[in-house]
Amino acid sequence: MTSTPADPPADTPANTPVSAAAALAGLWQLGGLPPEALAQVALPGQGAAVLPSSFAVTTAAQSSLAAAALAAAELWHLRQAAGGPRQQVTVDATHATLDSTAWFTLDGVVPSIWDKLSGLYRCGEAVGTPGWVRIHANFAHHRDGALRLLGLPPGPDTERAQVSQALRHWRAEHFESAAAEAGLVVAAARRFSDWDAHPQGQALAGTPVLRIAPIEGAPPAAAIAWPALHPAGRPLAGLRVLELTRILAGPVAGRTLAAHGADVLLVNSPRLPNIEALADTSRGKRSAHVDLATADGGARLTALLGEAHVFLQGYRPGGLAARGFAPRDLARLRPGIVCVSLSAYGSNDGRSDSPWARRRGFDSLVQTATGFNWAEAEAAGSDQPKAMPLQILDYAAGYLLAFGAQAALWRQAREGGSWQVDVSLAGVARWLRGLGRVPGGLQAVAPEVTPYLDAPQASGFGRLQGLRHGAMLSLTPPAYTLPSMPPGSHPAQWLQD
Repeated sequence: MTSTPADPPADTPANTPVSAAAALAGLWQLGGLPPEALAQVALPGQGAAVLPSSFAVTTAAQSSLAAAALAAAELWHLRQAAGGPRQQVTVDATHATLDSTAWFTLDGVVPSIWDKLSGLYRCGEAVGTPGWVRIHANFAHHRDGALRLLGLPPGPDTERAQVSQALRHWRAEHFESAAAEAGLVVAAARRFSDWDAHPQGQALAGTPVLRIAPIEGAPPAAAIAWPALHPAGRPLAGLRVLELTRILAGPVAGRTLAAHGADVLLVNSPRLPNIEALADTSRGKRSAHVDLATADGGARLTALLGEAHVFLQGYRPGGLAARGFAPRDLARLRPGIVCVSLSAYGSNDGRSDSPWARRRGFDSLVQTATGFNWAEAEAAGSDQPKAMPLQILDYAAGYLLAFGAQAALWRQAREGGSWQVDVSLAGVARWLRGLGRVPGGLQAVAPEVTPYLDAPQASGFGRLQGLRHGAMLSLTPPAYTLPSMPPGSHPAQWLQD
């Protein structure tokens, strides 16, 4: 593969900054889309540090969001009769970054997104191996599982001091491994050098941040006939996205596609808990319950798949395959489907045999495991791991999933076939490292969100106010035209023309 800013050359110094324009060009090349479209993009503010971080989090947000927006514009161009004009796409650095912070209010209140037990802890002092671990406790079952593993009472009454005391007797990587075996979500804090030497870090080395390829072994499929697009219609109008995701990255991808006009049906299990961020990431979608643990649920999903253009899922590798919905199964059930998959650590070359491919993970944990928390701390002159100021891996992954879906749709329309798109949070972390460091970035002061806010809207969660979509298209501005609603608010069926 040709080296691009999306796959930095091996001899590129680790702290050499990459511009947002160069990062976008690298992503665009990975997508296999026409290079002439890049002339239509404006990236005001690129290179600025919007939030305090030594990493190029602004470049990551701006370039990945721009890739998704430009791909939407290119699909709009493709769908115009006799080849219409190309739109101008503008992605402002500050807006793109703030749109990636998960900021919103419900009834005028900014919800707390972290459980009191979530976060970084010292560990190992009592056994002579001091280190740090991060625990993710936002879901009660993950919190209680970690507490039981530590020999502590489950439930909301256990305090951080009790967790800290219990962790004194655990080595970081031993606790991480024990938690993983129990199906929990914990990460040991590593340095970049440790991650690069780790088998999973080595499994990701040399892989692109985004993989788009025909589904291996899929039966031949002609290009799916798309519904006619009204000249003023948004780029994805009439296209159906079946979304099976839950936490940030996948929902951000679905929300991005909805902003460009797709009919996005979010399908959740009635058995699983959710988080308050769902209120923000469900804007523009419909939301239904389907229980895949039942025969009726599997049949319902199969029926929905039969009319979908994109299948977006965030299950761990192998999770849906066990239920008969592996990419090859999807291509057989719906020839011409675009299957878009997110994982935490899975190698995004499509393999599921790398050491941590099936391991659960969230943005904050992947930051910790792959070295970012120690690198940020060292840049700040601190001896304690330090998180980046936003869930940039989640948001960049979400925009890249949306970009990949649209790039695959573009290629499917021209070449036929069924397509697979793969993105992992750990792969996005590697890409972010390749974007370089920002001198003085930790001195940035977060700007006010007020200039970028959308008007408050009634929703099924309360009166919701979030940020406007962070990209602008000159002829078809993105918009969330459906109110955010709780899971199960809509029937599990497609809108009919």
